[in-house]
Amino acid sequence: MPITILLADDQELLRMGFRMVLDAQPGLEVVGEVADGEQAAQFVLAHAPDIVLMDVRMPRVDGVEATRRIAAAGSRSRVIILTTFDLDEYAYAALRAGASGFLLKDAPPSDLISAIRAVASGDAVVAPSTTRRLLARVIDRLPPGAPASAALQTVVEPLTPREREVLQAVARGQSNAEIADELVLSEATVKTHVGRILAKLGLRDRVQVVVFAYEHGLVTPSGAESEPDVSEREFGSGPPAR
Repeated sequence: MPITILLADDQELLRMGFRMVLDAQPGLEVVGEVADGEQAAQFVLAHAPDIVLMDVRMPRVDGVEATRRIAAAGSRSRVIILTTFDLDEYAYAALRAGASGFLLKDAPPSDLISAIRAVASGDAVVAPSTTRRLLARVIDRLPPGAPASAALQTVVEPLTPREREVLQAVARGQSNAEIADELVLSEATVKTHVGRILAKLGLRDRVQVVVFAYEHGLVTPSGAESEPDVSEREFGSGPPAR
């Protein structure tokens, strides 16, 4: 079955360009186009495409609110936010709303295609290290988070000690292989721990884990100086291989 895609952007020429690129790829099918967030949410509820390529700034309902509505409805559709560097705060808001990741609008077609395939298979679009850079730019605009000690005692109380270790490693941007090496575990075991963390905390994917950790004081931008060079495929979050 092809990966079905909805294009949500108020610029018709951009939608046309995306459609031409995506429909030319085997296994990808654009099944709809909409020009605002309200139409996007309605289309998703009616047709449940695998992927929504969502612009941030659209009339009537913007991409962030549309993403929030889609996530709140429990749809299986995954949202990839399309943004630019000067809209980092919107991308962050979209991640909080339930987006599975984000891309720059001027990303090469190969990156767009790879991102769609990755998210459709349950992986994250971006490595957590990239998300950390985004959060570092907007962290001053966020309300003060709880101290790390309080967060560990309350917010992550449902997690086992090992799951807490894995949570913090994911939030620091470490790949499954790096976490396995550090904690002396197999990669399969790490994926299992990640899956349990997502289920217990009600998070959709590893990008959401990073957002969660920042908001609850488990990690801070100043503690994330080193950024590992990792591939998107290392950040799988879809069942069953987590």
